[in-house]
Amino acid sequence: MTKLYINWDFDSEIINIFGFPLKYYGLLFGFGLLLSTYILKGIYKRENLKDTAHEALFVYGIIGIFVGARLGHCLFYDFEYYSKNLLEIFLPIKKTIQGEYKFVGFSGLASHGGTIGLIISLSLYSKKYEIKYLKILDIIAIVAPLGATFIRLANLMNSEMIGNPTTMPWAFIFRRVDNIPRHPAQLYEAISYLIIFIVVFTIYETKNIKLGNGFLFGLAITLIFIMRILIEFVKINQVEFEEGMKLNMGQILSIPFIIIGMYFMGKNLKKEIK
Repeated sequence: MTKLYINWDFDSEIINIFGFPLKYYGLLFGFGLLLSTYILKGIYKRENLKDTAHEALFVYGIIGIFVGARLGHCLFYDFEYYSKNLLEIFLPIKKTIQGEYKFVGFSGLASHGGTIGLIISLSLYSKKYEIKYLKILDIIAIVAPLGATFIRLANLMNSEMIGNPTTMPWAFIFRRVDNIPRHPAQLYEAISYLIIFIVVFTIYETKNIKLGNGFLFGLAITLIFIMRILIEFVKINQVEFEEGMKLNMGQILSIPFIIIGMYFMGKNLKKEIK
């Protein structure tokens, strides 16, 4: 019996204008940020926070996420290369064999680094706009899973972070990689993060948990990184040094976030029990 696998053969580049490519990754990444910002506008209004603070949040957020995600990839996944090519860390170029630099766009962003970068930038933001740090972390936690959803959809369009071979009927054949049916791991994560967004947003809407104690922050990062660890088991390894490791780099880096998240949830639940 012939299995009707999904043939995935999208070109990651939408259009190229005078040598500058517009890619699905950047488009979806940006759309996720804009949608999150739109939702945050309503939350800021409900929480009686200033419009100027909301407008500044986008700048702090994008800088924190991008710088952290880029550094995270370069340090955790490809340190040997980028330690010798420092210019390529923050410039969208790559050195060719001939020794010339070519514009290629940015490739390589690590979600763990992005999370760390965002947390650091929000600490600066909270001081600047005099908003309680845990409150802003809780607010961002509401939309963070939604942003992560679009990032994983972007990975799907790039045919990257693909899954292990499988015979499941919903398997994807990533034609730009090989002709093997594989788990659509990016889609698994995107769906998981969308569900987490719905859960966290619903808890906020019902007002069962007081905003500003870190519970929503703890819940979001715990659920996100638990799913990251689980789904990594059906993914191929991202870099060669992960071969033979019981837990890959993505799983190892997820553990501290889960511990931090559980701490904040436990701390708040203990107060509720008292």
